Amino acid sequence: MDVFCRHHVCSYGTGPRPIVFSHGFGTDQQIWHYVAPAFAAHYQVVLFDLMGAGSSDKAAYDFTRYQTLDGYVSDLLELIRALQTPKVVYVGHSVSGIIGVLAAIREPALFERLILLAASPCYLNDGEYAGGYDSADLEELLGFLDRDYNAWSSSVVPNLVGGDMRPDLVDEVLQSFSRVDPAIARQFARATFLSDYRHIISQLQVPALILQCAEDFIAPPSVGHYLHQHLQGSTLQILDTTGHYPHLNVPVATIAHMEHYLASLPTGSASAY
Repeated sequence: MDVFCRHHVCSYGTGPRPIVFSHGFGTDQQIWHYVAPAFAAHYQVVLFDLMGAGSSDKAAYDFTRYQTLDGYVSDLLELIRALQTPKVVYVGHSVSGIIGVLAAIREPALFERLILLAASPCYLNDGEYAGGYDSADLEELLGFLDRDYNAWSSSVVPNLVGGDMRPDLVDEVLQSFSRVDPAIARQFARATFLSDYRHIISQLQVPALILQCAEDFIAPPSVGHYLHQHLQGSTLQILDTTGHYPHLNVPVATIAHMEHYLASLPTGSASAY
């Protein structure tokens, strides 16, 4: 099965340059429905599901390959190469932001710009670094997830959504979380929350826009400032909203900052995909 089928790749839009959207933990490509269509007039919008999420080929999930984020990085690079285009704009939410950073470090020639929404290179507090969690709190979080994934989702999703906790948004995210196999969710959670990529992110040479929420218990503003300090040529914007999903809570502001950041890009050549 080719990469487009494995990841249920969907594409639309009339622009010459691809803009690739990658979702975070527990969600799938549908999470971009407020934001992605805004770019269809000027970009080829490319949506896909991470392995194990959404409508990806669950039979292709390999528990050895996805013990760390490296498997997801390799998947992303394979997908972008298959698009047969010189460079892409990449938009990654949460853990997919860091997946994009790692991919762009490995093969920078494939990326024009990165846009990182609520991303974090490390979720643990460590000395002066405020990642959001003490070790004991993180172990308690993961232990709860291990014991009862559905109860854990019901407990954390309202805080993840934040904002004014609109019931429709909470229900949307909960439904997405419920579609993930608990065994896959447990492994992906550990690959995400126990990772620490602070030692490597400064190798990124691709320009990046960092969009961080003003209050986010998963990736607090301090993490956004850390990324900005360590990503050469990056731009930081703190969004006036709470929660972990700026593309749900403040899609208009999210789109505006993305459009402003991308406005300086030159006109690209058409993709073969």
